[in-house]
Amino acid sequence: MIFDADLMAIQETRQALSDAKDAQKQLARMTQGQIDAIVESMARAAEAEAATLGELAAEETGFGNPADKKAKNLFVARDVYGAIKDMPTVGIVRKDDARRVWEIAQPMGVVAAIVPSTNPTSTVIFKCLIALKARNAIVVSPHPSALRCSLEAARAMAKAAEKAGAPPGAISCLSRPSLEATQELMRHKLTDVVLATGGSAMVKAAYSSGKPAYGVGPGNVPVYVHRSADLSRAARLIVQSKTFDYGTICASEQAIVVDGDVKHRLKDELERQGAYFLSAAEKAKVAGVLLAPSGRGMNPSVVGRSPKVIAERAGIAIPEGARVLVGEETEVGLKHPFSTEKLCSVLALYEVRDWREGSVRCNELLELGGMGHTLGIHGEDPEVFEAFGLGMPASRIVVNGGTTFGGIGATTGLLPSMTLGCGSFGGNITTDNIGPMHLMNIKRVAFGIREMPDPEEDGLVRKTADRATSSAGGKMGISREEVTRIVRQLLDDMQIR
Repeated sequence: MIFDADLMAIQETRQALSDAKDAQKQLARMTQGQIDAIVESMARAAEAEAATLGELAAEETGFGNPADKKAKNLFVARDVYGAIKDMPTVGIVRKDDARRVWEIAQPMGVVAAIVPSTNPTSTVIFKCLIALKARNAIVVSPHPSALRCSLEAARAMAKAAEKAGAPPGAISCLSRPSLEATQELMRHKLTDVVLATGGSAMVKAAYSSGKPAYGVGPGNVPVYVHRSADLSRAARLIVQSKTFDYGTICASEQAIVVDGDVKHRLKDELERQGAYFLSAAEKAKVAGVLLAPSGRGMNPSVVGRSPKVIAERAGIAIPEGARVLVGEETEVGLKHPFSTEKLCSVLALYEVRDWREGSVRCNELLELGGMGHTLGIHGEDPEVFEAFGLGMPASRIVVNGGTTFGGIGATTGLLPSMTLGCGSFGGNITTDNIGPMHLMNIKRVAFGIREMPDPEEDGLVRKTADRATSSAGGKMGISREEVTRIVRQLLDDMQIR
């Protein structure tokens, strides 16, 4: 008998959700110690499998490179785990003795996790860690082009979790990913919250599912280089950040905006770091391969590819050792591909007069395709930092650091995370780096600390005070407030109040 593939995918989704719901009921009854042991086991497994999963992800998707995929997996296994391991997520997690309010954590339930092809294994590990830390079960929907590596990552997490005491079904990954299966996962009655990382269409579908949802937005990240910047350091950090995994992290730099009086010095420093500046003819050829044939969205054939591969597809020759391709640009818009989001080893460079013009240009780039995401600044002028912080529609403003690493919290004090909210700027519900706290319901027990005054008694006091003030005619040199105090005291003595 031949079965319908879509129906089989939907049935697999329903079964995974049913198993997850049963498992989550058991997770909800676990102690903090039990949950922490499970999460620690998962983190250790992720660290042990980081290289294998990195190689598998790069091989299967063609995006990025194995060494940096491994580094992403290790970032989750070490940095993310380190940030959340001591976070209280069970029972009373906070007591405010002054206000007499207790906060109690309760899991949301079953998490539907949508995973992208650009960061498949690291995102699976990340979402499994934060879901179980908050006592949720999780069902992963992988991108079809990253199915094998996503399945392996989920299996490694499930095996480690069950070894430490998690119930079977707490972590699962769909083996038949399809649009219909993903829609079923997001909309099913057993799903409690959607955690979506992927393209804009997928994120919009998550918000339209009728379920609480956390999504992300595109990251057309501008980085402004002020005349006060340490140009050598800025160039080194920008190139290191942009070339990591061939630009597949959405917080990576997309365009450099530099003050004109230091532009040539910055170009020299960038070239020392391996940047190759395209001629006008070369830039036109590269622009021709950056966007999809429709003219909207990135061309998948260059996403996460090395400069060499991009140059070959554009039909140009570049020097051996070129780490990133840079095209000088003067315009912003879909007709100018270098101004769009480029999750590959390509950067735009804009010249401006000063930070005020630079802020206008950065805002234009964010409005084109990065609202609410991330922005970078290199310089030493606090006035500029404050102006950009107050005025830019970006949720993360990384100062004197690579935006790839700064945005995800690897080199800044932000919460380490692989899912970065863009706030209402980008159509998201939060500007936060997502963590376990976003997958918990916080209940509050509030004790009475004051009583409401009786309206009738309060009225009697005011009326008596008014009469006393009137009869004094203002000649006694006593204020209304003092009369009120005296009247209240008299009433208290008479036991009226």
